[in-house]
Amino acid sequence: MNNGNIHLSVLVYVDDLIVAENDSVIIQIFKVYLSACFHMKDLGILKYFLGVEIARSPDRFYLYQRKYTLDIISEVGLLGVKPAIVPMEQNHLALSTSILLAIDPESYSRLIGRLIYLWFTRPELSYCVHVLSQFMQQPKEDH
Repeated sequence: MNNGNIHLSVLVYVDDLIVAENDSVIIQIFKVYLSACFHMKDLGILKYFLGVEIARSPDRFYLYQRKYTLDIISEVGLLGVKPAIVPMEQNHLALSTSILLAIDPESYSRLIGRLIYLWFTRPELSYCVHVLSQFMQQPKEDH
């Protein structure tokens, strides 16, 4: 019986697979079929996938990257810093006229890549990551 809730289950073969369906009976039939075709292991209810924590309520799923975010903050040495209300002001000019010391482009590029992966659960970061990604060739200290 479809009660409006989506049931998620994680199945493992060569790669991870998420199965989502409103009807838990259909999921069970599909899992039996896959088990007949492939060697697999059912990991049960989805809680964590590709670095993303999944929390659920009766009618929604919530995606979190708390540990990933804390790892990034810790890696750049900003763990004790007071958070800002907005990540970056729009139409600012400070970043385009940087004359401070250059920093390692490789570590800067790694940080931008990690922020890009973070923004799918934190869309409010998309503007500042977009702006900062423009300086990947010659990043400065204030970037």
